[in-house]
Amino acid sequence: MSGQAMDRVVARPSGRAVWAVGVVLVALAGWAIAALWPPSGASRTAARGRIRVASVITGPFEDFVPMRGRVEPARTVFLDAVEGGRVEKVLATDGGAVEVGAQLVQLSNVQLQLDVLSREAQVEEQLNTLRTLELNLERNRLDHARALVGIDYQIQRLRRFLERNRALADNGTISRVEVEDAQDELAYQRKLRTVTVRARDSDERMTRAQVQQLRDSAARLQRNLDIARNNLASLLVTAPVAGTLTAFSVEVGQSLQRGERIGRIDAPDEFKIVAQIDEFYLARVSPGLAAEAEIDGKPYTLRVGPVSPEVTQGFFEADLQFSGRQPPALRRGQSLTLRLYLGDPMPALLIPTGPFLERTGGNWVYAVDEDGTVATRRSIRTGRRNTDFVEVLSGLAEGDRVIVSNYSSFDDVDQLVLVSGPK
Repeated sequence: MSGQAMDRVVARPSGRAVWAVGVVLVALAGWAIAALWPPSGASRTAARGRIRVASVITGPFEDFVPMRGRVEPARTVFLDAVEGGRVEKVLATDGGAVEVGAQLVQLSNVQLQLDVLSREAQVEEQLNTLRTLELNLERNRLDHARALVGIDYQIQRLRRFLERNRALADNGTISRVEVEDAQDELAYQRKLRTVTVRARDSDERMTRAQVQQLRDSAARLQRNLDIARNNLASLLVTAPVAGTLTAFSVEVGQSLQRGERIGRIDAPDEFKIVAQIDEFYLARVSPGLAAEAEIDGKPYTLRVGPVSPEVTQGFFEADLQFSGRQPPALRRGQSLTLRLYLGDPMPALLIPTGPFLERTGGNWVYAVDEDGTVATRRSIRTGRRNTDFVEVLSGLAEGDRVIVSNYSSFDDVDQLVLVSGPK
């Protein structure tokens, strides 16, 4: 049998038909490539289900800064070892409540004890020298007084002798030589008295100066001795204030250096919040600003106190005190979320915050047209921000719609074509 009966002639298509089919295939391929792999030029497609669009609104802008703070005691007294020594007794426990004057730890310091004994000996020696000098001053005063008494006696005796015998010498009853000798003796005694008075005054003046110097020296030694005794007494460390003893971890036999920190005492029921704030707000944060914290579902008002100007790793610290009531059961080191208000609420043009800010820095957005099919890149200028909204200064109007989701997959193209797509 032959297959010729089964064969038939197939007509070749015309050139025009082949060209038409080719054009259709190329167009379909181009559309598929454009849809699946858009160019990085002026436009790109985006699925509506993968973006979030928000409207520009006018409303009150609350100028606040979210921040974290830690609970710290409002008043803390640090305990340092005034003098170093060996720990002999530990008389308190870490975390316990202490009263004023409560004994905490007993130290021993042999060198300090010897120093006190040496200073006591120096003071006693100086006092003995002072007493000896004062005794010599009194003895010299008595000696000079005795000498002046003898001189005054001689002057009085000679004056009377001359008064009785001068007339007798004139008429030749007695020898004139005796009268002249008595006159010379009287002149001598008067000069001797003058010299003796000068010597007495000079000795007394010099001795008094020495006594005053010794007294001053003894007073200094006594003050040094008092300081040494106080240091010796400080080997028994006591609580200067009442509160909670914390960071107290000394052990028997441990050696402490002078000035070494051994613990602290915190005010038991008074706390403050130490907040870390971004350095961007350093110029706007000042004492007196209001803040708010929500603790256990209840709002609490705080006020900014001292502000530290020192910036560390991009943050500075500020102390905040509770206004009025204080939350119960606060614990040192507890973390809180706060809102620091930098000003009163003011009307402003607002868009919700979103991941787009990380990409654009608030300098541009994708604005969606009225029918929601195209989003065009638009430059804007933004101002203040909080966790909920960004203030728009220019570039947008109330009612405009913008994409506020993440822009990282759009490659910063000028236009987005919004198509239906999965979420």
